[in-house]
Amino acid sequence: MLILKKHTICPLLAVLALLALPEAPGLRATTLARMGIEELTRTTTVVARARCVANVSRWDEGLLWTLTTMELTEIWKGQAPLTITVRLVGGRAGGRRILVEGVPRFLPGEQLVVFLEPSGKGDWTVTSWAQGTFRISRAATGKAEVVTQDTAGLALFDPMTRQFRSGGVKNMPLEDLRRRVLAASRAQGSGQ
Repeated sequence: MLILKKHTICPLLAVLALLALPEAPGLRATTLARMGIEELTRTTTVVARARCVANVSRWDEGLLWTLTTMELTEIWKGQAPLTITVRLVGGRAGGRRILVEGVPRFLPGEQLVVFLEPSGKGDWTVTSWAQGTFRISRAATGKAEVVTQDTAGLALFDPMTRQFRSGGVKNMPLEDLRRRVLAASRAQGSGQ
């Protein structure tokens, strides 16, 4: 079984491993090891509220990448320019479409909280892909903003129990996520 902890391996190696999956008997999907909000915060460089501005897909060194322009409207951890480009594998270009399970896709105008790290190519990537992506919406009451993690409907590998289980944040008040990220960032800074 292949377990990918996105923040611990080189993005190119991750892509190569994913491209090899269809050839490996018994392996059919990306496997992400479950990370809580505190672990995501500790392992990432930047946590920010963002707005997706635009997407473009292009080929680079034989791989198809989607480059998403985002405006960072609040930075909760770390430092980054207020406008960034997020690079993620897959997309649609030249009549071809490549989808990689677990890789988030963003729509222009969409509001998000993203956990980011440098990609090594002068732009950014999302830490642990779907786990590091939280979509912002309005609560059923229409008043408060809530977040839902992209992994809320996916089964993830839990390294503690060594089992797959569904989970992820669903309809959490945005302010609760912000408080947890800030607390984890402070704890990390104090060495706790």
